[in-house]
Amino acid sequence: MSKTVIHTSKAPQAVGPYSQAVALGSLLFTSGQLPLDPETGDMLQGSIQVRAEQCLRNLQNIAEAGGTSLDRAIKVTVFLTNMADFQAVNQVYAQFFKEPYPARTAFQVAALPLGADIEIEAVFEC
Repeated sequence: MSKTVIHTSKAPQAVGPYSQAVALGSLLFTSGQLPLDPETGDMLQGSIQVRAEQCLRNLQNIAEAGGTSLDRAIKVTVFLTNMADFQAVNQVYAQFFKEPYPARTAFQVAALPLGADIEIEAVFEC
């Protein structure tokens, strides 16, 4: 099986030496998405809900560039710097993912790139 790198201008450029996503067989693996504006590369300000929505929009755009969609997500991982944001993120998450929900894990971490307070990655079926 060969891997295919997925790239779209509708999601932020990588902030390091990695791809936005890689397809392998019938799976699409995304890199973690920060709440960055794809056009400017700037971190979104405002509430955690605003930033979670941007992460998920970026993830959605990458999935679509890879020929899949959010409803084909298999596994989602959410990284938060403050677990007190968990419920607010769940409210936004439920606007993007519908039942049957993908498997999901959420972690509190000490820090994220560029000072972000949320990052979301996923694995999709293509």
